[in-house]
Amino acid sequence: MGFEYGKFVSSGLGKQIANTLGLPRPTTLRRHTAGAPLINGAVLLDGHGDAPVATALTQVLSADGIQIATSPSTSVAGVIVDMTQVETPADLETLRGILSPALKTLAPTGRVIVIGRPVEDAEDVAQTAARRALEGIVRSVGKEMRAGGTANMVHVAEGAEADAEATIRFLLSGRSAYVSAQVIDVGERVGDVVAPASWDVPLADKVAVVTGAARGIGAAIAQTLARDGATVVCVDIPAAGGPLADVANSIGGSALQLDVTAEDAGAKIVDHAQSLHGGFDIVVHNAGITRDKLLVNTDADRWGSVLNVNLQSILRMNETLIPAINEGGHIVNISSIAGIAGNRGQVNYGASKAGVIGMTKSLAEDPQVVAKGITVNAVAPGFIETEMTAKVPLATREVGRLTNSLSQGGLPVDVAETIGWFSWDANRAVTGNVVRVCGQMILGA
Repeated sequence: MGFEYGKFVSSGLGKQIANTLGLPRPTTLRRHTAGAPLINGAVLLDGHGDAPVATALTQVLSADGIQIATSPSTSVAGVIVDMTQVETPADLETLRGILSPALKTLAPTGRVIVIGRPVEDAEDVAQTAARRALEGIVRSVGKEMRAGGTANMVHVAEGAEADAEATIRFLLSGRSAYVSAQVIDVGERVGDVVAPASWDVPLADKVAVVTGAARGIGAAIAQTLARDGATVVCVDIPAAGGPLADVANSIGGSALQLDVTAEDAGAKIVDHAQSLHGGFDIVVHNAGITRDKLLVNTDADRWGSVLNVNLQSILRMNETLIPAINEGGHIVNISSIAGIAGNRGQVNYGASKAGVIGMTKSLAEDPQVVAKGITVNAVAPGFIETEMTAKVPLATREVGRLTNSLSQGGLPVDVAETIGWFSWDANRAVTGNVVRVCGQMILGA
């Protein structure tokens, strides 16, 4: 059995050594299970000035049976601070005054959420500085969180206060276990925001298409969307036909053997989804490959194959998928931390995943997409425990696990949960976002 740092420092001897040397000890993260409460304990809600978002959330969370705390003097499971009315850097004292005592009593796997306004909408230089400073506070607090806790920032545009609920629910819940130090924008609605009949099955009656669904993260995505109520079309190459059929059969979905780089790939997906399921509402572009080499050793074939599968195939398929997707649909693209920070030996992969981010932001503003009420977002995973990462050399693997604020690798389900949240109809005010599922990875986070 190979060495694993996390298991070692949880053992008797390892725990003593970790305590003596001050080494990080990973905490078992709180992940979502059907029927579980949104959060295990009270939530402190406070803010600067009138705090309009906090006021609205008090009613929402109270109706869900969550105890609302008004003082940080007692232990809480979550802290939400509404800083939407910040005007100058001096106003940041309000946030310090709330968070400083609250962090002392925050329960394990606690959640900190700071709510602000978009920086680009500020009225003057002082307000711009104050709004941007909030992000620095949140990212720093994320690195100070203990026992599996996370800290995130939500920008809520003027008039979008009522549309922040889905994002707050996600960040408070176990669905966001490996999401920390992220900035999420809640802005203008794309179509109607519709709350689900049950938050346990927010994708009821939806049909989702997931490429690269036979194994790893793709299989977890298919399973998670199905758990949340969707019927899933599982797509992968013919060589993965056996595992693909196993995944599809286990979740009551359908399997489509397909090379996503084929010119008619989009048309085949549309035909399959329409003939078997009457159409589709969600597309998850997950299929991807790596062909790693230092750039000086990368030939044209190795370069082109990665760009073709990871980026160009999505562009081609979308030409057919976007006109065919149901009104009010959702497109979620899989990028990578490598597309944000780069990675040695992965210039081709980093290029493709950075291209996915550019495509996501552009597509979210495309008139045809907006007119159909389609949201477009991306997820950028960090170090996720898969068969591929298990084959990484020991030292590199352990560094990948530990160089984040949660001191551990994420699980495929962590990526899948974020994709599921992006696919909610209650989330139509969130589009053009890129959320890193990386536990606040130090590299590029």
